[in-house]
Amino acid sequence: MKLSERMERLFSYAKSTWKDPPPCPFNRDFQYAAVNLFSDKEVWERAALSFAYALRRAPVIITDDDRIIGRAYQVRFAEPDCYDPELKDYSLQSPGFESGEAVYKGYTDLAELHLVTEPARGHITWDWTKILRLGTEGLKAQYENALHSAKDLEAEHFYRGVLIALEALEDWNDQHVAYLRKMGKQELADLCQHVPRHPARGFKEAIQSFFMQYLAVFYENPFGGNGPGQFDKYLWPYLKKDLENGSCTLEEAEELVEELFIRLDERVSANDLWNEMIITGGTHRDGSSAVSPLSKIMVDAIMKLNITHPTVYMRVPKDADEEYVKLCAKYLKYGNNRAQIYYDPNVIRALTETDGVRPEDATEYGVGGCLEIGIQGMNDDLLQCAWVNMPLMLELAITGGYSLSERKQVDSAGIPLPGLAQHNTFESFYKNYLDFTDRLVGISFSMIERQSIHDEKYRPAYLISSMIDDCLERGRHMHAGGARYHDYSMTPLGIPNVIDGLYAIRTAVFDQHICTAEELVSAMRADFKGYERLQRQLRAIPKYGQENDDADDFARTVVTDIAKMFVTRRNRFGGIFRPMVLTFIYAPLAAAQLGATADGNNMHTMVAQGLTPQSRSMSCGITAAMNSCTKMPFYYFSGGASTMWDLDPHWASEKLIADLLMTFFHNGAQVFQGNTTDVKELIEAQKHPEDYEHLIVRVGGFSARFVGLTPGLQTDIINRRRHNR
Repeated sequence: MKLSERMERLFSYAKSTWKDPPPCPFNRDFQYAAVNLFSDKEVWERAALSFAYALRRAPVIITDDDRIIGRAYQVRFAEPDCYDPELKDYSLQSPGFESGEAVYKGYTDLAELHLVTEPARGHITWDWTKILRLGTEGLKAQYENALHSAKDLEAEHFYRGVLIALEALEDWNDQHVAYLRKMGKQELADLCQHVPRHPARGFKEAIQSFFMQYLAVFYENPFGGNGPGQFDKYLWPYLKKDLENGSCTLEEAEELVEELFIRLDERVSANDLWNEMIITGGTHRDGSSAVSPLSKIMVDAIMKLNITHPTVYMRVPKDADEEYVKLCAKYLKYGNNRAQIYYDPNVIRALTETDGVRPEDATEYGVGGCLEIGIQGMNDDLLQCAWVNMPLMLELAITGGYSLSERKQVDSAGIPLPGLAQHNTFESFYKNYLDFTDRLVGISFSMIERQSIHDEKYRPAYLISSMIDDCLERGRHMHAGGARYHDYSMTPLGIPNVIDGLYAIRTAVFDQHICTAEELVSAMRADFKGYERLQRQLRAIPKYGQENDDADDFARTVVTDIAKMFVTRRNRFGGIFRPMVLTFIYAPLAAAQLGATADGNNMHTMVAQGLTPQSRSMSCGITAAMNSCTKMPFYYFSGGASTMWDLDPHWASEKLIADLLMTFFHNGAQVFQGNTTDVKELIEAQKHPEDYEHLIVRVGGFSARFVGLTPGLQTDIINRRRHNR
């Protein structure tokens, strides 16, 4: 698959910015305005006017080959030389409400071990189709009408803030129109004169309207993990109409999609951790399949381009047609390890049964970045806030609060940790572990709540909130209770490690009396040096992932108990605390904090990927591992539960992958991802990185260039089990 000459030139231009992108002036201009121009205004107005000032000053960059207009670079932010004391973090990715010991007061030891973590922002999809359908003028009209009947002063401020933001977007777009006319590109200027100000009339206008608001949204919310979400589902009606009336061909549509993807990558290409997701396929509100010819165009486009942005995920609807399933398998095998596949029936079940999402809304789910599930255009943006090291909690419960890796007693902030030897029954120990874990989950939850309260005042996000239901009706921005679903989520890391460790304790100490609690703790402190026989015995105990009924039943209990710690909590707006299970870049970080484990792992063994069994535990083949995995209660994980299935490329044919994928889904799982690159190639890439800059791998919820990863992540990917039977 070759690019056209024009696309080759555009791609070459984009590549020239990868290693040295120009600095982004937005934050500097925003803070200048907040401090020097609008310091006498109230917070709500200062935020709106400063955003508008900075957006109007954003660069206008157009090349002769552009068919999609607008360009921004947001990897290198120009540092402000002054800060508004209240709005200093409005447009920055740094923590917003407090920092350092003030956040972790009383929890310093736990924070250093990633048992209490500070919230992150971003990870949201928004309903940009509002601008495609209404235009900014139509959207402004809605807010102007609402302003005349605002229910209170807060609603009035919100409506005025939205109008200020939309007018700034129009002005910035007009600057592009004027530039195009100077270039003599009258046809493109006419197109950009019409959109996004007015409703899009066809596919080309829809793409342009999307892209201009997309750039503005990312100036306002510059966080990795925000993403456009469902793309073909919303854009196909425009293309279908154009194909029928002859105003656009499939070839032209393919090239526009390729250009769009190159431009999305160009904005943040230097940062693989900046993960923006585009979804193909899925389900319409009436339950019918949303797969279209545009779905294939988008998957083919990302397979043609060796880029890491956007991340293209595929949603598989119920009763998916055979060709779409084949496309999923092809993408998994030949897509440079960038595929992640979702199964709609199981995700929608989790959203409706556990989260209480309306069924018609659940079909609109999107993914902002790595994994985190949210309802497109209906959620706030605290959906991937933190991670917590679950196996380390188990270690501290076993040792009585002693960190084996740090070799010190940890201040557990008043949470009782008597240690395994002080418990006469497994049930007593297990309850203590759950109580400890629940307390720490609660602390993180309260910190996210504090972040939300801060953002209500200091981060109104007027532009993106104008494209979130039900902000208009409620007269509130998305952080102030305007979003229909105000949910939080956090990642409980290493659940499979916890399962195997707890099962080993129950079996070895309490059921079979292989060792005493004191002997187990001593062996773990010694990293099993001098306890090799006990280590072999612990490793021989059945594991989650070997299709052992008792171990799998136990695993289901543990997973259920952990999930309930999240889903039973409610935040200040009644939203749920979603457990979202993925591993991302955290495996080496978590492993570095771990000592030897009760199931026989040595110190610093990598934690498992999502709900995938540990690599060493998947000793009975991929079928057994998947069968164990699909016994888990995935319906609790409305935030998403990832799995990682790295496959030997010489063994895994497209047909085999398709069969594995659909069997896995039909048995209850939500998400499938994995690598298909030969391990030998990865090892060579470690030795000779200069020869493998093209190599992309699946890390865990995102894909990245292998040679740009830390040595720990590289080793983790190399050492994962490669299934070949």
